[in-house]
Amino acid sequence: MIIDLKSFIDRERPCWEELEGFVSRLEGQMARRLSLAEALRLHYLYERAAAGLVRINTFSSDPDVQRYLESLVARAYAAIHSGQRSGRRLRPLRWFFGTFPRTVRRHRGALVLSLAVTLVGGLFGGLAVAFDPEAKAVIMPFPHLQGDPSERVREEEARQAGGGSMGGAEAPFSTMLMTHNTKVSIGVMALGLTWGVGTILVLFFNGAMLGAVAVDYVRAGESTFLAGWLLPHGVVEIPAVVLAGQAGFVLAAALIGWGDRTGLKARMREVLPSVVTLIFGVAVLLVWAGLVEAFLSQYHEPVLPYGLKIAFGVVELALLGLFLGLAGRGGERGGGEEAPT
Repeated sequence: MIIDLKSFIDRERPCWEELEGFVSRLEGQMARRLSLAEALRLHYLYERAAAGLVRINTFSSDPDVQRYLESLVARAYAAIHSGQRSGRRLRPLRWFFGTFPRTVRRHRGALVLSLAVTLVGGLFGGLAVAFDPEAKAVIMPFPHLQGDPSERVREEEARQAGGGSMGGAEAPFSTMLMTHNTKVSIGVMALGLTWGVGTILVLFFNGAMLGAVAVDYVRAGESTFLAGWLLPHGVVEIPAVVLAGQAGFVLAAALIGWGDRTGLKARMREVLPSVVTLIFGVAVLLVWAGLVEAFLSQYHEPVLPYGLKIAFGVVELALLGLFLGLAGRGGERGGGEEAPT
């Protein structure tokens, strides 16, 4: 009960004025994100003003104070919930250049494991072909890779010299590459549900295939062709598959628990934003890789100099490294992750 209305108003007015200031700032900057301390303070002031309104409605007949509090509480409610909706709005550039690279760095242990498995597979595939050239029939599932590398290079360069091109098929070929590689990456991620075993096997085989191709072409003296063919799209496509493996290992770690007493559902719920962010980021990278492979990688000398293609790939690799290592560092302490949905 309010025994002394004037004392009640004098005591509560500073909180009402503070809440009004909060609301005015939020109304003017709907995209502004509150710190944890600010959010807790806003919640306290809102609840206190709402409780005051109930007491005024029940025990006082002062219409001016009642109207003021009704307006303030309604504005605070609208500002709070508008801010929540704003936070969920899709901001693709902010997500890709901020949330995605931060998520990659946050789970660097899973990234190192994915890269290590791929490298071990590459070493295995390279050594297998180096010691037994017949092994490439098993390791390389694509017929155009199983022949003599020098013969393939001669055919490709002759086709280019004769004005050979993809005859306008670049766009469909690019779309096919994007779709296929994205499906493979989603599979690598989803196989994390096999406690990571499936992810390990796919990454290892993918690495073995790359290692076998590299050694086969280097032994045949076609290193320049290999670099000019593989680097433009491979420096993005291969890391994208490694990042898909990272997502799979994040999923596997949550599934296994490793001494974490949190329940399985809670663990999976906690890593879901990271997994979704990683696999969507992989899909974006694969779109770029598909475009480059169709419109650049498939063109060789004399149409495009190998040196130009190699330089393009080196620049891409450097930019990708800087992007994953440095982008979004301004929000490193922001806490929490945003999924791109």
